Amino acid sequence: MQNDAQAPQKESKHFWGFPFTHFTYFFMWQIIFGYLTLWMEQVGHMNGAEAGIVFSAMSGLSLLFQPAFGVWSDKLVFKKNLLLMISVAAMLIGPYFQWVFLPLMNINSMLVAVVTGIYLCFIFNGGVSVIEQYVQRASLANGFEYGHSRMGGSLAGMVASFVGGQIFLWQPNSIFWACTISATILTGLILFSDKIDMDNAAAAGDTSNSLDLSMIGKIFKMKNFWYLSIFYIGTSAIYDVFDQQFIIFFKSFFDTAAAGTQAYSYMTTAQIGLEFLLMFPMPWIINRIGSRNGLIAYGVILAIRIIGSALSPSLIWVIFLRLLAGFEMPLVLVSIMKYIAGAFDVRVYATVYALASNFAKQISVFIFSAFAGSMYDSIGFHHTYLILGAIVAVVTIFAALVLKKENPLQAGERDEAGKPKA
Repeated sequence: MQNDAQAPQKESKHFWGFPFTHFTYFFMWQIIFGYLTLWMEQVGHMNGAEAGIVFSAMSGLSLLFQPAFGVWSDKLVFKKNLLLMISVAAMLIGPYFQWVFLPLMNINSMLVAVVTGIYLCFIFNGGVSVIEQYVQRASLANGFEYGHSRMGGSLAGMVASFVGGQIFLWQPNSIFWACTISATILTGLILFSDKIDMDNAAAAGDTSNSLDLSMIGKIFKMKNFWYLSIFYIGTSAIYDVFDQQFIIFFKSFFDTAAAGTQAYSYMTTAQIGLEFLLMFPMPWIINRIGSRNGLIAYGVILAIRIIGSALSPSLIWVIFLRLLAGFEMPLVLVSIMKYIAGAFDVRVYATVYALASNFAKQISVFIFSAFAGSMYDSIGFHHTYLILGAIVAVVTIFAALVLKKENPLQAGERDEAGKPKA
C-alpha cells in the first residue's frame, strides 16, 4: 500500500501551536504515569499487585478505544471533534482524583480499577494516538518535521517530572489539579491555535471523509503489520511495565521515601532533558540511518537498560541506565512515525498507528502489568527485570530479521534525488 503524495519542502507558518499542544498533553501524561503509582501506594494504600491491576484495567479497556479511535481519526483527518472530547475529559482529572477516587476505594478496589481504567485510558492510552497522528498529519500538510513538534512533549516531560515531584511532596493531590490546568490550556490551543495549510492537506491523506473500510481490512493481511505489532508488544509494552513501578525500585536505594522521591524527580528531569535535546537532531539522524534501523536501535538500548538495572551493583549504575531512556524515546518516537508513513498507506496512517503501536502494545501491558506486579512482590525487582529484559532482547532480534524496509521517499527520509533530508 503506497501513497504518492509528498510532503512539502518548506516549513509553513502554522507550526508553533503544535509544540505547545504536545507540551500540554504530555505534561499530563508524565504527571499521571510518573506519579500515579506513588500516589496509589502512599495515598490510596495499594500494594504492588493492586496497582498492577489498575494499570491492567487501563490497558485492557483501551483495547476498546484504540481501534475505534484509529478509524475515527482517519475519517476525521483534520477535524477536531475527537481531540476536543479528549481535552475536555482531561480537564476533570483534578476533580476525579480529589473527590471520586478515594471514596470509591473505600467501597471496592476493583471498582476503582474499572472506573479509573475507563477514564484514564480514554484520555491517555487511547487518546495518545489521536494527538500523535493529528500532529503527524499536520507536519505533512504544513511541511515541518514531526520530531521538532514532539520536542514540546519532551520538554513537558522534563518540566512535569521536576514540578510533579515538588508539588507531590507538598500536597499529593496537587499533581492532578496541575493536569486540569494543563488540559484547559490544551483545549484553548486546539480551538484557536492549531492550524492546517489546507492547500496542501492532500499530502496527509484523503480529506473527503470517504475512507474505504476495505483498506483497513487489508491491513490485517499484511505480514509486516503483524511483525510491527509483535515488535511493539515485546519492546514498548515491556518498557511501560518496567516503568510502572520503577519509582518503588529506585526508592529502595534510599533511607527515606521522601529522599528517594526527590532524587527520582531530579533524575527523571535530567533524563527527559536529554530526550528534549536529542529530539532536535533525531529526524536528521533517522533520515540517514532509516526508521527501521532506528526502531531496532531502540530495542537494543531498551534491553541493555532493563537487564542492566537488574544487575546494577549501585545507585550510580541505576541512574546511568535510567538516563539511557533519553536516547530511547527520541529514537522510537521519530522512527515509528516515519516508518508507518514509509511502509503503509498514509490514508490509514492513524489506524495502523493505533493498532500496531498502541492496540497491540496495550494487549501486552494488559497481560503483563498484573503479572509483573505479582512478580515484584514474590521474586523481587531484580529477577523480574531479568525476565523482562530477556523478552525485549529476543523480540528485537526477531524484528531485525523480519521487519520490512520502509520506502525512504514516502517516509520523508529522502528527497526525490535520493539524498537524506536536512
